[in-house]
Amino acid sequence: MSAHAAPRPRITLASLAAKKDAGEPIVMVTAYDHPSAQIVEAAGVDMVLVGDSAAMTVLGYDSTVPVTIDEMLMLTKAVRRGLTVPLLVGDLPFGSYEASDELAIATAQRFIKEAGCDLVKIERAGTTVDRARALVQAGIPVVGHVGLTPQTATALGGYRAQGRTAEAALAVIDDALALQDAGCSVLVVEAVPSEVTAALVPLLDIPVIGIGAGADADGQVLVFHDLLGLYDGGAAKFVKRYADLRSAAIAGVEAYADEVRGGVYPAAEHGYAMPEGEAARLEELLAGRARS
Repeated sequence: MSAHAAPRPRITLASLAAKKDAGEPIVMVTAYDHPSAQIVEAAGVDMVLVGDSAAMTVLGYDSTVPVTIDEMLMLTKAVRRGLTVPLLVGDLPFGSYEASDELAIATAQRFIKEAGCDLVKIERAGTTVDRARALVQAGIPVVGHVGLTPQTATALGGYRAQGRTAEAALAVIDDALALQDAGCSVLVVEAVPSEVTAALVPLLDIPVIGIGAGADADGQVLVFHDLLGLYDGGAAKFVKRYADLRSAAIAGVEAYADEVRGGVYPAAEHGYAMPEGEAARLEELLAGRARS
């Protein structure tokens, strides 16, 4: 993006709908802190998701399940401070919304009020449609999530593609339609065959954001750490790496360590000097202390 380009208008749900109607792909990416938020803002994305994938990419958990509301809120607040144009989506973590409508509303309100989210995201799992409807009725915009839902991946047989048979594909489509009927504003569909997405998108009025769901979705989302090569964990089949920042970062820290150990850093230009005569005065003061 040119430094002299006109400022972009803020993305809204209406502008997302206009992009869908015009066939203009929607760009979504995750971010988990202030620096990553500033990077994706500068890159011109449309939507930013503070995903519960932060559990693994940032916090070092083995899955998304252990991450807490307070941990997600801390990360989401940092991202909010780095964004002005994209829509911000907060991912409600596992166990924070499923039990009741009241719990879902209370949790989502924290993400809206405390972290400044524009929308919250919930995964399709049993009563999620009811929770989505309750959130929408409470005035909270919702992003639904169908297909592979990482919070309940064990129940789905692990981290693997969903909807690979006609019957399973129909179940994914029915989930999506139910979430739209509940009032969801956007839908994420993850790890399903491209044929399923191609069949689904014309049935929905709301934007469909794919991740590992083929090219027929209205937009795409990837994890920041995956697309930039920052995460040392295994990447899913659908991930494309656009940079290798982890290797570059390791090389940079190694170079710093080598210069410190070799006496190269810091050099004179990296330090501060006292005004002329002050070093001599300091020596006199220290000498006076030694004599007393």
